[in-house]
This record gives sequence, C-alpha cells and structure tokens, in this order.
Amino acid sequence: MQEAVSSGIIPYRTTRGKREYLVLKGRTGDWEFPKGSIEDEEELQQTALREIEEETGISEIRIINGFREDYSYVFESRGNKIHKTVHLFIGHSFQASAELSKEHSDYQWRTYEQARNTLTHDATKEILDKAHEYLEQTQPDNLISE
Repeated sequence: MQEAVSSGIIPYRTTRGKREYLVLKGRTGDWEFPKGSIEDEEELQQTALREIEEETGISEIRIINGFREDYSYVFESRGNKIHKTVHLFIGHSFQASAELSKEHSDYQWRTYEQARNTLTHDATKEILDKAHEYLEQTQPDNLISE
C-alpha cells in the first residue's frame, strides 16, 4: 500500500462578533478544509499555508500555535490503494473573500454549528470540534455568545 501525506488549515475569521470557519466543496462533492500534498522539503505548516493560498487565494492568514490534529484514511486511485495521513492546523484569516481553484466548486464561511453540519466526513467534524474548543480556550476574540 502506498503512503501519502497532506497538510491543511482549518481557516476561521471573526465577523460581526462571531467566529466563522471556511469549508470548501471538492470535486467529489465532499465538504472539507483546504489541504494538499507536501512538496519537496516543505514543513507541514509551509504546505498548509501554500495550499490555502493555492486553493482559496487567501494569503493573509496566521497559524495559531499549539494545535495540530491528524487523521488518516484509505482510498483507491488508478487501481492502487493509498493510505493518506492529513495534518490540520488552525489559521486565523484576515481576508473575507476567496477565489477558488479548479479543485473546488464552492466555499462557505459558516458558524461552528453550521460548519460541523456542512462537513462531509466524521473525522473532519471531530477535528473541527477540537479546533473550536481550542480556540474557545485560547482565542476568545471577545465573541458574542450564541
């Protein structure tokens, strides 16, 4: 079985006193976070920052230190089974709009509950739960309670 590694970001912004997360609709119709394969000698965070810019045009983003969650899955491509591990960081976006690459057909900024309901896979929902809790504890942002 082949091994593959990807890295990505759970982007969030604060707007009108509420935290919103960016989710992308991929080619397969799955809703996910921006992520992609490591190139050359990149570090995981470098890959995550490059991928969010390539996939959304967002370059004004800051990775929040102290959070990284991983998940893995197996899929088939061209008759080969591939075991992929994905590393996700949290990133505070300072841009509201996105320009999608051809890899995605839609994007939405969603509140935590909306983002959780939009994401397709349980693994990414569970990581969003952990990311949201981490932000609640470390980055209160003077949010308005829902």
